Amino acid sequence: MSANANLVVQTSFLGDTVLTTPLIACLAERGPVDVVVTPAAATLLANNPSVRNTIVYDKRDRDRGVGGFVRLARRLRRHRYAAAYLAQGSVRSGTLAAAAGVTQRVGFETSAGRYLYTSRVPYIENDHHAARLLRLAAGTAAPAPAMVRPRLYPGDDERRAVDDLLARSGWNDEPIAAFAPGSVWATKRWPQYAALASEIDGWIAIVGSDADRDLAREIVAAAGSRAIDCTGKLSLLASAELIGRCRVLVTNDSSPLHLASAMGTPTVAIFGPTVPEFGFGPLAPRSITLGITSLACRPCDRHGPQRCPLGHWRCMREITPRRVADAVQELAAPLPPSPTSSR
Repeated sequence: MSANANLVVQTSFLGDTVLTTPLIACLAERGPVDVVVTPAAATLLANNPSVRNTIVYDKRDRDRGVGGFVRLARRLRRHRYAAAYLAQGSVRSGTLAAAAGVTQRVGFETSAGRYLYTSRVPYIENDHHAARLLRLAAGTAAPAPAMVRPRLYPGDDERRAVDDLLARSGWNDEPIAAFAPGSVWATKRWPQYAALASEIDGWIAIVGSDADRDLAREIVAAAGSRAIDCTGKLSLLASAELIGRCRVLVTNDSSPLHLASAMGTPTVAIFGPTVPEFGFGPLAPRSITLGITSLACRPCDRHGPQRCPLGHWRCMREITPRRVADAVQELAAPLPPSPTSSR
């Protein structure tokens, strides 16, 4: 136990966990950091040098209900944390920090659990969410861009898993473009990935979960032997390792976008019902964001509804494969030499 240890509670979506890593790194400069996360998100923090302990809160299964909540609160109480940072702002998360005996509880002034906080930080709408989260520790001053970019740390196991998958595919060490066609939210899934596969040259790796296999099959049917279906075959951190090896990622507004930001992979991000101004756009050093900016109905939802409220879904249907292919070509092209570089 350490009297100066801090606790971060982040039990939201996978992408949110990735975007919490700058906050964790900032806090680690002050002392040890433990992080409460969901079972799925816990793997994303493996090998992270800023994390002392990853504490899994399986709130929908093993730790569900009052009994699981109390057990976790008692476990956390033993660490006597100096402060808790509520990156996930629910009443349950705030109550957990209070029940764990953490006297300093920091969160956003707009969060549902804000009345449980001892310190409330402004939620700045036009900030990137990684920057918003970082402000929980850094205060109201705008953080430097280098501080905001998330980081993930694939290890030997992840590298071996990617090596084995690529070797089995017949890949011949040529550049790869990654496609991430899935999303939990149906209207955020751009429907033209298979057509895009016919517009670009070279190898394609399709990343995602088991739920994305039907989408992957469509892409493989269009691309043939140069497509590698990785859906459901890699852990989240191994998927980050694969994305980190790719020349570009084409993705919807979903968690692979944030994996690419953490790995520094050039990113073409396709936004339909949502917009990057919500704070979840790419943070990779090079990126292009595509969307139909002329639609008065856009954005229509913070996350993306399962069906278009107006029935036309123009925000995704009108983004053409050619437009996306042009963005891929722009990002995949070699950068021109710097004026100061040696020749």
